[in-house]
Amino acid sequence: MEEKRKYRRLELTGELIMEPIGKGGDNPETVSISILNCSRAGLGFLSDVQLVMGDNYEANLTIWTKEVLHVFIKIVRGTMLESGFEYGAIFIGMPDYDMQRISVYETVQDTLEGVL
Repeated sequence: MEEKRKYRRLELTGELIMEPIGKGGDNPETVSISILNCSRAGLGFLSDVQLVMGDNYEANLTIWTKEVLHVFIKIVRGTMLESGFEYGAIFIGMPDYDMQRISVYETVQDTLEGVL
C-alpha cells in the first residue's frame, strides 16, 4: 500500500497533559494520555477521558529528549475502544523551532533505519 501521509509518523514514549482552552480557573484539569505516534502535523494518542471533536486544548508534550513542548492541538478524529478512546489531533500554531525538533528526530530515525 502506498504511504499517503505528508509526514513520517514517530513513535514516542512520553506523556501528554491536556488542559481544555477557555475553561478558566486557577487549577485546570489535566488528563494524562499515551502517545501512539507523532509527526510535525499532529499526534495520535489514547485517553481514558472522552473529549469533544473539534475542541482545542493546550498541552505539554514530553518528547524523546525529555524536553517539554508547550503546544496547542485540535481534536480531529476520535474512536471509542473497549478500554478508552483513541484520538487524532493536529497542532495549531506550532512554532517553527518546535517543528524543527520533531523534523530532526525524523531524520535521525531514518538514518538509523538505513544503517541497521
